[in-house]
Amino acid sequence: MRKGLLLCLFLVIGVTGGTTAFGQSPKVPVIKLAQLQKYLQSPADTTYIINLWATWCKPCVEEIPHFEALQKQYAGKPVKVLLVSLDFAKDLDKKVIPFVQKRQLQSTVLLLDEPDYNSWIDAFDPAWSGALPATLFLNNAKKQRFFVEKPLTPALLQEYLSTKFSLTP
Repeated sequence: MRKGLLLCLFLVIGVTGGTTAFGQSPKVPVIKLAQLQKYLQSPADTTYIINLWATWCKPCVEEIPHFEALQKQYAGKPVKVLLVSLDFAKDLDKKVIPFVQKRQLQSTVLLLDEPDYNSWIDAFDPAWSGALPATLFLNNAKKQRFFVEKPLTPALLQEYLSTKFSLTP
């Protein structure tokens, strides 16, 4: 009987891709640029911090905890962190979801499935070389936009939010 229960437990774990029937896998929607445009063109008085990253990008991985802390710090304020993965869509289940799950990311995580970078890169910033990490700070209601193409520290994040967006936690 015990062997039967253990076998059932292993089958459930195997079928659910590493999560148990009691836990849920993180949701990471695979989107196209058109779906991301709702944030890029949002008229709401919300400051969006859109970080472009990938699981294979070491500087990206190192700065993600800073964005998580920022999301918690500004909870209840009109500030929203979006972590937009540029991993391949085929790597969603093998790389991205396990990454999100292992780090218990609480920010919104999306996977942008637009392999032709040249067709959409200007939507973020015409001067962007395409290097990662990259982050767009955006508040359309206040006509504020700031793009940075480098790893960010907690101090830099705070500096950009306070000097360019007059935001304090």
